[in-house]
Amino acid sequence: IPEAAFEALLEGAARSFKQHGFRDIVLLGDHGGYQKSIARVAAKLNREWAADPACRVHALSDYYRASQNAFAAMLKRRGYSETDIGTHAGLADTSLALALDKTLVRSDALAHAAKPGLPDGVYGDPRQASADLGQQGVEQIVVTSVQAIQALTRAPR
Repeated sequence: IPEAAFEALLEGAARSFKQHGFRDIVLLGDHGGYQKSIARVAAKLNREWAADPACRVHALSDYYRASQNAFAAMLKRRGYSETDIGTHAGLADTSLALALDKTLVRSDALAHAAKPGLPDGVYGDPRQASADLGQQGVEQIVVTSVQAIQALTRAPR
């Protein structure tokens, strides 16, 4: 989706939430390319709505950092390499998917697969992925995100 269309979608959704009484609107994304767009939309609407402090828009970058950096750091502490953890469809992403909905992963094929590579769109090695690892990542991401949202919404208006 073109960047302008994505930003228009976010802006339209946020405006609708405000119209329906939301006081704090949190935008988050799990794709690195979306982070700047999310921040731009939040900043634009906060400038526009500055005279009306009843509603704010928050770009929750902590969610993305937790899913990318904090979860990867946890996996490294458990002995997994950066090469295995990956940045797209590797150990980290596949473990998260298994924890959230195991039907998203063809585990039978994964168990017998050769190491996937860039031609497959895989940056990492998902063959050691597990729902248990993914659940630990999910919990870490949720705790980090909730703490960040609480801090943002408690800040003076």
